Amino acid sequence: MKAFILAAGFGSRLKPITNGIPKPLIPVLNVPSICYPLALLREAGIQSVICNVHYHADRIRHFFSESSESGLDVHISEEPEILGTGGGLKLCEQLLDDEPFLLINSDIIADFNLQSFIDAHRQSGRPGSLMLYKTPAARSIGDVGLHNGEVRDFRNMLGTGLRSDYIYAGAAVLGPSIFRYLKSEFSSIVDTGFTGLINNESLGCFLHNGFWHDIGTPESYWRANILNRNTTLAIAQRISAQVGMKPEMVSPDAHISPDATVRESVIGSRCRIGEGSVLHQSVVLPGTAVENGTVLEQCIAFPGGRLSLEE
Repeated sequence: MKAFILAAGFGSRLKPITNGIPKPLIPVLNVPSICYPLALLREAGIQSVICNVHYHADRIRHFFSESSESGLDVHISEEPEILGTGGGLKLCEQLLDDEPFLLINSDIIADFNLQSFIDAHRQSGRPGSLMLYKTPAARSIGDVGLHNGEVRDFRNMLGTGLRSDYIYAGAAVLGPSIFRYLKSEFSSIVDTGFTGLINNESLGCFLHNGFWHDIGTPESYWRANILNRNTTLAIAQRISAQVGMKPEMVSPDAHISPDATVRESVIGSRCRIGEGSVLHQSVVLPGTAVENGTVLEQCIAFPGGRLSLEE
């Protein structure tokens, strides 16, 4: 089975953090976020991956050229004009139209068992299945309408009145018939492909009962690194075994002054933490210098700036 990983987006909600780096390469516990889904793909025995790119495409190309540890055969699909989740997938139809494939977002921090997901999809006989995750925030994120074990709506956009506490978790197993409903221009796969399957065929689901972290906003990115770090650290060995990088709080090549105080914080590669600095529940991205005497409390610091998350 092949996989398609979505990595072309602008990461607009994470700006200004993403001004100089694409979201798939922003580290979570000192591992680029794209490595988490890549590890899950390898764990499931998937070796052939198509990755679409647009924003900072050169950075993602360089990452794959330098990351031989992934052990994956990666084909880069570059979009001169961004095509969205639907159009980007449609562009690669000829590479994926011969058998079911796995679609996954590049910014998923979760402990999915993709092999179980694939097995359940095959047993269902449906043309598509979505990974769903239960959360109290479903209505604000965008809930999925369910009926008799099938996906029938998203955010009530089809007017079914079906609501739930489940969201689409960013992973799907799809058959070639999805391409009948996709559009070549900029489009969302939810509005085209998924809705096409709902209206004309069927769309199944698989309920994920582990953990799932969103990193789409500065607050959710900070929470994934700080408040929810233990769930990710618990699968550190799984990640390291597949991609050769282990989630950790402090990068080995960070320089922290002996008289600096660092508590519950993530310190990235090549960071310098100056004398007398105090860091509490903060994320310091790679290459950031924290000046002497600086106090960071619930903050994200990056080269050229910082964001405070204090309530």
